[in-house]
Amino acid sequence: MITQLRPLELKEFIDTEEDIHLIDVREEWEHHFAKLENSELIPLGLFNKHALGLSNTKKIVIYCHHGIRSYEACEYLQQIGFTEVYNLEGGIDAWSKEVNNKVVLY
Repeated sequence: MITQLRPLELKEFIDTEEDIHLIDVREEWEHHFAKLENSELIPLGLFNKHALGLSNTKKIVIYCHHGIRSYEACEYLQQIGFTEVYNLEGGIDAWSKEVNNKVVLY
């Protein structure tokens, strides 16, 4: 079961957690257009190739546009043994609407 974080919960994570790895699985053009600060871009099409290089000692929060691609990435990480994996429910779209309206909607 993938743990879902609402945008305000993620904001609290960001404000209080030091060891959090924020990953964006959207395409490069999407990341360039709108992103969460301090996030790493690993497009979903390349995710499996890079997943083994991720640290299992940090909480990993994955996001995309609406939370569907990121959910897939979370499932994959759990399948290969990662335990601290979280999906941003509603994606960056929900983040913009609920936390920071300066993040562009598209």
